[in-house]
Amino acid sequence: MTAKLLLVDDEPGVREAVSAYLEDSGFEVTAVANAQAALEYLETHVPDVIITDIMMPQMDGYAFLETVRQQPHLSHIPVIFLTARGMTRDRIQGYDAGCDAYLAKPFDPDELVAIIKNLLRRQAAARDEAEPNLAELAQQIAELRAMLVQQGKRHPTAPPIQLDLTPREASVLQLVVKGLMNKEIASQLNTSVRNIEKYVSRLFVKTGTSSRTELVRFALEHGLAD
Repeated sequence: MTAKLLLVDDEPGVREAVSAYLEDSGFEVTAVANAQAALEYLETHVPDVIITDIMMPQMDGYAFLETVRQQPHLSHIPVIFLTARGMTRDRIQGYDAGCDAYLAKPFDPDELVAIIKNLLRRQAAARDEAEPNLAELAQQIAELRAMLVQQGKRHPTAPPIQLDLTPREASVLQLVVKGLMNKEIASQLNTSVRNIEKYVSRLFVKTGTSSRTELVRFALEHGLAD
């Protein structure tokens, strides 16, 4: 699967040159001129890596990074600062702000590609570690179902809780309750694993849960799943 990159830089020449090199390196690149345009893009897209300048009009890179980190479905995205501010104190400020990598202009484009690939490998490894064991999760769901049936909570007499779920979020919830992993859900719904991660994160927020097991329990207890 081709990695999707978001490039944010107010210099047209930099955007064109960096985009062209990254596309030639096998990435899919969306380039925008400022942080506001980037935030609008992020409302409907979740890239694999964000590359952003720091010194930009209206909203600088630090404020943009802070805004991204505050959104649950975006907070995991690696962010690279690509900037002319290359002093040691600037790098320290960048890392303190929460960037994952800092590359000063002028830079070697091959180094940027190497950084992106390294961040993507780290993200993939983190996702693999975070994925629960399928057999264990299936057992947990079976135990939850049995417990709720015994307690008479599977079909509560009180009206089911009303959540503002989109049709896609509801579909993802049903498949999570069945014990499917993100890759399997993505395959069934014909979308990307990244999109499924986004939907699961939104479900955590809307249900006030923090794990798949808690999410399944919540859905069964409140009549949100069969």
